[in-house]
Amino acid sequence: MCTLQKKSLISLFGGFFLLSIVSIVHLTQGQAGFSIEQLLSEVWVQGRVQDIVLGMRLPRLVIGILAGGALAVAGVILQTLTNNPLASASTLGINAGAFFAVVLVMVFFPTLLGKFPFVVALVGAIFSTILVLFLAGKELNPVRVALTGLIISLLFSSVTGALQLLFENQTSGLFLWGAGTLIQLDWTGVKFAFPFIFITVIAAIIAGKSLDTLSLGEDIASSLGQSVLKVKIFTWSLAIILASVTVSVVGVIGFIGLIAPHIVRLIGIKGHRPLIIHSFLWGSVILISADVVARLIQPGQEIPVGAMTALIGGPWLMFLAYRTAKKQKRGERSLGGTKNPLSLTWLLPVTILCIIIVLYLSFSFNGTTWTPISEWNSTIIWNFRIPRTLTAFIIGMILSISGVLFQGVLRNPLADASVLGITSLSGAGAMIFLVLFPSLSVSWLPIGAILGATVAISIIFITSWKNGFQPILVALMGISVSAFGSAVIQILVVKSKLVVAAALVWLSGSTYAKGWNDVYIALILFIILVPIAIYLTRSLNALAFGDDVATSHGLAVPKTRVIALIIGVALTTAAVSIVGTIGFIGLLAPHIARRLVGYSHLPLMIFSMLLGGFLLTFADFIGRVLLAPKEIPSGLVVTLIGAPYLLYLLKKIK
Repeated sequence: MCTLQKKSLISLFGGFFLLSIVSIVHLTQGQAGFSIEQLLSEVWVQGRVQDIVLGMRLPRLVIGILAGGALAVAGVILQTLTNNPLASASTLGINAGAFFAVVLVMVFFPTLLGKFPFVVALVGAIFSTILVLFLAGKELNPVRVALTGLIISLLFSSVTGALQLLFENQTSGLFLWGAGTLIQLDWTGVKFAFPFIFITVIAAIIAGKSLDTLSLGEDIASSLGQSVLKVKIFTWSLAIILASVTVSVVGVIGFIGLIAPHIVRLIGIKGHRPLIIHSFLWGSVILISADVVARLIQPGQEIPVGAMTALIGGPWLMFLAYRTAKKQKRGERSLGGTKNPLSLTWLLPVTILCIIIVLYLSFSFNGTTWTPISEWNSTIIWNFRIPRTLTAFIIGMILSISGVLFQGVLRNPLADASVLGITSLSGAGAMIFLVLFPSLSVSWLPIGAILGATVAISIIFITSWKNGFQPILVALMGISVSAFGSAVIQILVVKSKLVVAAALVWLSGSTYAKGWNDVYIALILFIILVPIAIYLTRSLNALAFGDDVATSHGLAVPKTRVIALIIGVALTTAAVSIVGTIGFIGLLAPHIARRLVGYSHLPLMIFSMLLGGFLLTFADFIGRVLLAPKEIPSGLVVTLIGAPYLLYLLKKIK
């Protein structure tokens, strides 16, 4: 007991000491600069320092303390309810659902949002929670639940991004808020959030004993006389309310609810009442510290604090996922195909005909008017529309081939450049080169993209090797890498002062404004890399039976795996450097192809290649004409299809 009290005192005093230090530093940051000495001496008397601190900086600090604490407490509750160390409002998709509802209502019912912001966020959070729990299954497998939540977040984020692009005027200012920001111009946000957070946290502390009982297991809790259903409904409500209030005031800030409870548990705090109190404190410390660091990176300019927490939370999630996955059973390795493949003699002509039709539509129709073939040599068609469409087709083929390679090498039905985080970190690498070396030519971007992609695939390979590349673990690791890469991109977007629309297009991936030079580059890379990929198909057929069987047939498995991964990474970085971070083509095309042509990798790769080209060209056409003259980036269109399909695959994997 003495040891537990000692740990509790260390946690409280350590947390309050760190919070005091970062709070003082936080109050000195901003465009109107003053030192810590000036703050401590002049804040007590009327004047410039007092006006700035009381009017803007103190509200920002207080809302940061409240939001960090609220998210941490929500994390404690969610981890107990799901019996899942990976659970938090961000990993379960609750934050993303709340933000989606806010953006949706802001576009179509702005007056409603002005009157009931909390209710709107609450409805979105409840809907997202129900969706995740339904798709994750009754067993609530920790890794599966977290992966489902992250995919739901990805889906909601894609729809939200599309709304922000299509209704740029109505959603102006939401890019920074959507990435999480503590900006407060007065005490309005604090006055709104404080009662909700205070009452809900007190209710959570009171419910601590019930959570202690529930953590023993539902059967034991029931035998001890607890009404498990009532406790679950009540505590789920508390977690959702905390997440909704936070989103409605400071936007989407992730990973605080994942990190803070684990820090407190590592200190040695036990029992839900002390766990909730200590987590509130450490959640505040983490969020205020992240905001301090964000403002140090770019003084005088706002960098989303949510991006900073994702920089820490992504690696933390990878660590927790790795540790949790070691305790899980290995999932099935079926890539899902047909044993009765269709004949390519008629399948290929039908596919080629579909490609010709979509190319013709893309060349001829702009969403409002048709252009006859005789006018295809006009400046707009020949210099803009045709190269854009051809770029989409070639990049689609490139991404689908990379998907075949990754799925074949890892024997993982969820493997794809976007799911593995390669696309995101590749984009981050390209952006780093663009921002840190502005004098360099754009032709150097692929170098940054290659370095980023190499880091991503190395992380996946190292963390998943011992676990036999378990499909769900690999996907969760990849999405964690994606979160990290997206955070880096968001920070660099703000640092480089890209306009919001351009930033969203880059983050989503788009073939907009691609010319003949892009076609030539994509074609050259295609000609160089694809023959090597096709040559590897026989080796991939052998790998499909397992490493031992492949080795017994004389295949150098490590060498083959490395070569295939290098080609897959090269194909992905080629695509990212040309069109940005387009995902899911490498997931969709091979899976559809496998259900038509079977498991043999040569026909699979050829058909996937054509199908990938068709899918991205069709997505580009739909994005261009659906709401013409406005455009939806083709990457967003593909994500809106790919994320639900990924959920479908996840549901099928045992």
